[in-house]
Amino acid sequence: MKISYNSSRPDLALPEYGRSIHNMVHHSMTIEDREERNRCVRAIISTMGNLFPMLRDTEDFKHKLWDHIHIMSNFELDVDSPYPKPEPETFQDKPKQLKYPQSDIRFGHYGKTIERIIHDACLEEDDEKRRQATIGIANLMKRTYMVWAQNSVRDEVIANDLKILSKGKLVLEKPEEQLAPASKIVQQMGIKSPAQANQNRGRKGRSKKKPRKKRN
Repeated sequence: MKISYNSSRPDLALPEYGRSIHNMVHHSMTIEDREERNRCVRAIISTMGNLFPMLRDTEDFKHKLWDHIHIMSNFELDVDSPYPKPEPETFQDKPKQLKYPQSDIRFGHYGKTIERIIHDACLEEDDEKRRQATIGIANLMKRTYMVWAQNSVRDEVIANDLKILSKGKLVLEKPEEQLAPASKIVQQMGIKSPAQANQNRGRKGRSKKKPRKKRN
């Protein structure tokens, strides 16, 4: 028996459908009778849809299946499609390259988003709104810090970092009162302390000894 390896077979245009579906599409292209070819292609479309039942309710699902069957046929399939036949050039255009942000981040564990929030809060002219924003941002910074470090952090550190990032415009008056307790953040965020993490690792490493069977 001659064994055929995938490495010796043609590449699949859409590997997610598998080689069987591709073979079906190629077979439909050899059918001369147009009506029979249409029936064959509709059956293939139905089979393709059964492979991804979770996507049936998505918008334009049928349209995508017909586009995919044209791709698998290398746009050579002549069939009565309910949708216009796509142009090969549509799938050959490369997406535009995204520009990578070049701006520096003062504290990497806070991220760029928090720096932008701080920048917007500094522009607030109303004193009371700016005070409330300062407290909210500081609590967000404390949560972010604790998730990153997997440990508690002193309130003075958060207050000082906020002052640095805002260039002295956002100041916590009473950090110990305005910031949420570490215990509450741990409970809300599900953060494990180092002691808990080591304890869990120790439990996983233990193996229960099976009781020995008594000999008769």
